[in-house]
Amino acid sequence: MRLRELAGFVACAVFTVVAGAQSVSGTILIKKRLTKPRVTPDVSVYQRGTTVKLGKDPVEDPLEFERTRVVVYLEGPVLKNDDPANRESVQIEQINRRFSPDLVVVPVGSTVSFPNMDPIFHNIYSLSKPKTFDLGSYDRGQTRKVQFPKPGIVSVYCHLHPNMAATIVVTPNRWYARPDRTGQYRIDNVPPGQYTVVAWHKTAGFFRKTIVVRADQNESADFFIPVEADSTQDAELHPNANPAGGSQ
Repeated sequence: MRLRELAGFVACAVFTVVAGAQSVSGTILIKKRLTKPRVTPDVSVYQRGTTVKLGKDPVEDPLEFERTRVVVYLEGPVLKNDDPANRESVQIEQINRRFSPDLVVVPVGSTVSFPNMDPIFHNIYSLSKPKTFDLGSYDRGQTRKVQFPKPGIVSVYCHLHPNMAATIVVTPNRWYARPDRTGQYRIDNVPPGQYTVVAWHKTAGFFRKTIVVRADQNESADFFIPVEADSTQDAELHPNANPAGGSQ
């Protein structure tokens, strides 16, 4: 009898955990190109030594490309990132005089490595408030690592190649997502509570909406980027959107 009661208690507890955690999903709607195309000569007239051909952006639909510039994450007192298992280790390669990928997302406490794949020197640095660093010059086959203990937007550059730029979005917790090519995103296993859904676009900046996640239903939050000031419908649908820029 006791075993049966215990089994029922465990089953009830598991059901409570599964049922209590819900998902937050939505659509990122972008109707126009926001990112200016980069125009950089293949080889600088001042370059010396080994010539490295400049890599190029893949040919994509402009609006699909804009959606790849978006990161969505949650802010709220219930969401903590104390568990070291939530930290990640990712890398941004220096290849063909560019960063690849040029946008990564990691939870606070994670580490990003910067391997040099080019037969020339690179010197990686950032002056961003969440994390300032200068990795010095290093050659092909070498790498440097940086840990990010604070959330925020970190812009990364190369002292030796002005065209090189990358962005690291350090989220305050593990509850984040990047939309797919159609603009759909989904954040799973969100415990009940009130949160701010933050949508960040590399050019347009930050947009925010407040939501309440309940134990018995999923929640949604859609974003139009950028918000059109003369659109009454968009203003009503997205009353908490804030088009203030977020780069530091």
